Amino acid sequence: MRKLAAALGLLTAVVVVGEGCAPVPLPHYAASPPRRVQELLVDSENLRQIGDEWERFWFLDHPSHLTPYRTDGTVGF
Repeated sequence: MRKLAAALGLLTAVVVVGEGCAPVPLPHYAASPPRRVQELLVDSENLRQIGDEWERFWFLDHPSHLTPYRTDGTVGF
């Protein structure tokens, strides 16, 4: 019974640490300043692109065709 409890406790600890639910948060970024700056730049670029994808998904980046004026984007009249 003790072996089962110890194995279950070890499995729980591995899952908790592996899922990011550790009581002490593990560092997300590297300790080296140049590498940390690179990681932060990549993260901020990804967050910027999320907004663009959201607008593209909901067609918010296109003009509205519900106006009485022509807005299809062609050149000329």
